[in-house]
Amino acid sequence: QVQLVESGGGLVQAGGSLRLSCAVSGRTVRTYAMGWFRQAPGKEREFVAAISWRGGSTYYADSVKGRFTISRDNAKNTVYLKMVSLKPEDTAVYYCAADPWGLGAPTEREYNYWGQGTQVTVSS
Repeated sequence: QVQLVESGGGLVQAGGSLRLSCAVSGRTVRTYAMGWFRQAPGKEREFVAAISWRGGSTYYADSVKGRFTISRDNAKNTVYLKMVSLKPEDTAVYYCAADPWGLGAPTEREYNYWGQGTQVTVSS
């Protein structure tokens, strides 16, 4: 059983920074592509960023490119999402997801395991 637990969300002012963490248990994260998705109130869940299982490839939504950075620490079985220059429109519940042997797809259906989410609120 693979479990994902996100942490690091919170309330921050526009222009501020946060780092989200996703701790993976049950299996080594080494063989999973990991993705971050987010869902704002009243909106569909959307892709944010992903990293391939090898860690050599990263992908970002246009809306966060240049501001967000996804990374992984296989030794700690943890994936991170560093967010800088946050905007009010980044306010959402952020979810991490795992795709066995994946390449870092931007689509939800590729991901088998999901965390419960962590709230990020950016005030203007």
